[in-house]
Amino acid sequence: MRRYFIQIGSERGWRTFKRPGVDAFLEHLAKFYEIVVYSDQMNMYVDPVCERLDANHYIWYRLSRGDTKYQDGKHYRDLSKLNRDPAKILYVSAHAFDSSLQPENCVPIKPYKLETDDTALLDLIPFLEYIARNSPADIRQVLQSYERKDIAKEFLERSKEYQRRKQEQKQQGRLWRR
Repeated sequence: MRRYFIQIGSERGWRTFKRPGVDAFLEHLAKFYEIVVYSDQMNMYVDPVCERLDANHYIWYRLSRGDTKYQDGKHYRDLSKLNRDPAKILYVSAHAFDSSLQPENCVPIKPYKLETDDTALLDLIPFLEYIARNSPADIRQVLQSYERKDIAKEFLERSKEYQRRKQEQKQQGRLWRR
């Protein structure tokens, strides 16, 4: 998982802001996933942020700049370093496709710009829980079906459509029984 904090420079150093919903996001998804923070920052910056972010120890691992692949002047997250089946890895980030060597595993989320009404993490929970509970053979095929759209929004629309069709089938079944 990508950082859930944003850092803004100032004359007096760095200030760190917590994205709304991150506590509920971590708490809920820790029931289903190994949560990993993967940053292109040095661990001397990542570790203190993770300590403050995760008082309940929902984050299993922290990967930092030393765990990235430096290529063409940029640090990329190489999900193969997780030593997990690539068919089961999800990478959630506001810069998912720009920062990962495995774009097929990416779940894009809108960047956080200090909006107090931001619900992006909370909106993503139903999709991520659905994936965990249904355990598809290859998550990359599921992500491909979203065609880089807003997954939380698209998942909600697909769920509503599924419920509508299910309701129609149920009603048609009642008509046949009469």
